[in-house]
Amino acid sequence: RFEQFYVNSPICSPSRTAISTGQYPQRWRITSYLSNRNHNKQRGMAQWLDPKAPMLARSLQQAGYATGHFGKWHMGGQRNVADAPAITEYGFDASLTNFEGMGPKLLPLTLKPGQDPARPGRIWGGAESLGKGFRWMQRSRITEGFVDEALAFIDQAAKNNKPFYINLWPDDVHSPFWPPVEQWGDGSKRRLYLSVLEAMDRQLGKLYDRVRKDERLRDNTLILVCSDNGPEPGAGVAGPFRGYKTHLYEGGVRSSLVAWGPGLVDGAGKVNKTSVLSAIDLVPTLLDITGTPHPKGVDYDGETLVDVLLGKSEASRRKPILFRRPPDRDAFYGDNDLPDLALRQGKWKFLCEFDGADAELFDMGTDRGEKNNLASANPEVVTKFTQMLISWHKSMPPDNGPKLAKD
Repeated sequence: RFEQFYVNSPICSPSRTAISTGQYPQRWRITSYLSNRNHNKQRGMAQWLDPKAPMLARSLQQAGYATGHFGKWHMGGQRNVADAPAITEYGFDASLTNFEGMGPKLLPLTLKPGQDPARPGRIWGGAESLGKGFRWMQRSRITEGFVDEALAFIDQAAKNNKPFYINLWPDDVHSPFWPPVEQWGDGSKRRLYLSVLEAMDRQLGKLYDRVRKDERLRDNTLILVCSDNGPEPGAGVAGPFRGYKTHLYEGGVRSSLVAWGPGLVDGAGKVNKTSVLSAIDLVPTLLDITGTPHPKGVDYDGETLVDVLLGKSEASRRKPILFRRPPDRDAFYGDNDLPDLALRQGKWKFLCEFDGADAELFDMGTDRGEKNNLASANPEVVTKFTQMLISWHKSMPPDNGPKLAKD
């Protein structure tokens, strides 16, 4: 388990872009959640991830892997954006997604305690317009639907003696929360959140059992578990960390990461509290673990950290991790002026506005809750980090974050 792992955005679509490409999502103009066409345009964003992006799945597919995506996608094909590429155009042999992706999908039926099971509700009904291949099923069972599809995919790959790569991306713990009716409890937000989490764990258990009980898979499979952003207030909690989903404070971008692979990872139960790494590092690292060539002409923002991921080292990435907030999130969840840019390097966490104003500097070794601003006591560090952040920000394709902040 890694305690200093970061995703590269505090919100879903850009975070998923980073974990898929090994590059900052700003490079692909996906900087907040993908919405309807006009809303994307208003925020200065792309309508979907460019299929030319250096997808991990495509590199592995070209190296002979069977590749499958099962679960939330949210990198194109949602609301009224019905002309986005299919998931299979990004290097996947097969896919099954939800209402935020193109291709076969599971759409959610909802049921409350006391409601007639023969008359369930529907959410995201408009997703039928995104194309045929949809199937309606209870929201509380959709993760199991993704797991079942993944299991069939694994069985076929094993039968064909092919290695496999799978995205299994459930979204149960994203509101609205719809657990099985018998697990609603008092119906409070916190209770519903816990219930969907417990149900998701049980449904994922079938996948873990499939790998664990097959010696051939157990000794040669690596499973990575992480989130795409921090919690929503009142549902999950960020422990000692400040902030929530959509914030560049630790509560928005620091994520749990668990690497499980009995035949590959050293030290069962080990907790790495030292290594600073991020989602963009996973793509080049996984390519090197599998002996897969890096695509020609691609410069990853991520760094190769094979020994770190496999439990043999507690080193950190060399370069800083850089962040830019979603363009529509200058104020959110009770904070009326969120930092625009952030950086993590060594022991330091630094945040500021687009112009370098309102600098905040925290020592992560002694203040992971970001309570004691050390900016005034460290002017040279602030100057260096401000220049570094603004230079990086200006080197990335722009979105409408500065304009929307003024509006």
